[in-house]
Amino acid sequence: MPVDWRARSVATSSTVTKQGFLALAPQYTTTSELLSAAARRRGMEVEVLGGAGTPRPGAHYYGGPGFAARVADDLGIALLEPSDDWLTALPYEYTGRHIAMSTLSQARRLSRSAFVKPPREKSFPAAVYPTGAHLPPGPDAPVLISDVVTWAAEFRLYVLDGEVRTGSQYTTFGRLDAAPLEGHRHEAAVRAFAADLFSACGDGLPSAVVVDVGLLSTSEPGAQWAVVEANMAWFSNCYAADPDRALDVVLHSAGPRTALADRDRRFCRPTEDAAPAG
Repeated sequence: MPVDWRARSVATSSTVTKQGFLALAPQYTTTSELLSAAARRRGMEVEVLGGAGTPRPGAHYYGGPGFAARVADDLGIALLEPSDDWLTALPYEYTGRHIAMSTLSQARRLSRSAFVKPPREKSFPAAVYPTGAHLPPGPDAPVLISDVVTWAAEFRLYVLDGEVRTGSQYTTFGRLDAAPLEGHRHEAAVRAFAADLFSACGDGLPSAVVVDVGLLSTSEPGAQWAVVEANMAWFSNCYAADPDRALDVVLHSAGPRTALADRDRRFCRPTEDAAPAG
């Protein structure tokens, strides 16, 4: 049974460190516990938020997008996230499958099996659907539709300025199987693929991001690595990644707007007080 993380995490002083403070959404997760411990090790305050953010400078955020929308303006944070269509713009050599941006209403017309997922929020389960008729009910929304493939292993990479800071295997053949990237038998291959990917396509990602890559299970000889997806670092499970190194990426992915780099402005998520993205 986990200890009372709120009692241990809420800051006891209003002093803001040079690194700022880590603001957490109220819902407990194992990753928020790991990141809060990493933040305290480097002398940062950690504050579990209530119904709203505390307006004071230096905030960094970790938690869900729904809660983030309510507190981002009070906290003055910029939430970085990859664009919805980043996967669809990648060359086939990096995806190993055909991927298209569509809408849920169009996906319902599919007469073949396909992997369908929301590009951002988890409004319905990302899964292989036998046909479009098997998709769950709900309002029309953007979706990604891709060929069905089998992943022999999948890895989560925490990336800062095109460099993999840490990572973790999280599944093998679709089953949860967390293991650190550091020292993994596939570490060299994962890092080589990631270096090539970010060299060729890194400009299409925010400077702080989580990218999932995997080893495709194919009948062809030789290993084929491919991109699974990209996600917001401030709302990603770190699995067995080094939490201290993962925190570096999280802090940069959801930090003060005053420190937002020009290159990241197009990746900044609109907040409740901002105009909708075009």
